[in-house]
Amino acid sequence: MRRAPRALLLLLLPALALAAACAAPGSTPAGGSGGAPVVTIGVSDASENYWNVYKAKAAAKGITVQFVNFTDYNQPNPALSQNQLQLNQFQHLQYLANYNVKNNDTLVPIGATAVYPLPLYSTKHTSVDQIPQGGQIAIPNDPTNEARSLLVLQAAKLITLRGGGNSLSTTNDIDTAASKVTVLPVDAAQTAANLGSVDGAIVNNNYATAAKLGKDKRIFADDPNSDASKPYINTFVARAADKDNPTYLELAALYHDPDVEAAIRTDLGDDTIFKNNTAADLQAETTRIEDHIRKTGS
Repeated sequence: MRRAPRALLLLLLPALALAAACAAPGSTPAGGSGGAPVVTIGVSDASENYWNVYKAKAAAKGITVQFVNFTDYNQPNPALSQNQLQLNQFQHLQYLANYNVKNNDTLVPIGATAVYPLPLYSTKHTSVDQIPQGGQIAIPNDPTNEARSLLVLQAAKLITLRGGGNSLSTTNDIDTAASKVTVLPVDAAQTAANLGSVDGAIVNNNYATAAKLGKDKRIFADDPNSDASKPYINTFVARAADKDNPTYLELAALYHDPDVEAAIRTDLGDDTIFKNNTAADLQAETTRIEDHIRKTGS
């Protein structure tokens, strides 16, 4: 997930709203000129150039793609569930599973995109060892990114989580007596902005890109290729009734067109780890995570 709650900036043209409203649940996408399908996709980084490359590739296949940009992670899933979108692409499996359980929803992943390392940035220090005892680290405050951030900080030996921590950990699980730093949860979109007043911040990839945070400001990151990173595979998401829609599946696969992947690397960095897990594998992993959340009651 290259992204937490704050005021919504929803860039939605009236014509786009009408096109989304015309698509009934589970229906074929609304027709464009000449009957070509029009698919509305919710994203959190519509200004990135790679989406222009993606949109052109879709058009070459006879599919018109329109984007709705969100800066509040809490909004794209309800918008999809309420038929304002046909797809969204902003979240990893852990976030999706948590949303489904908490909202009694049934949204499903239909295509993997990538895993991104979750880095710890600092503008004051050049290594984790330089962070002082009692230092402060800002992290995203949405539940799934918060848990992953805490695991990153534990791997960096800056905090200790009771019981070793897991993908559902919260700041209440921090063993403060055994930890080197204190943690400041903030909106994901504000993590980079807090760098001037804290010793470091965990910043999601898309917000780091927007803030022009280079690798020279990274002092630690998790391993996107580890088994523990599977819940953090980003994905295209659809309503359950649309999980086998051939147009939507084609759009999910289009993310891995060589020209699109090259544009993504240009915009989001060379450390993008593309994933090609099948829809069935993604759906099984989401179900596993959902079952775990229900079992633990978190």
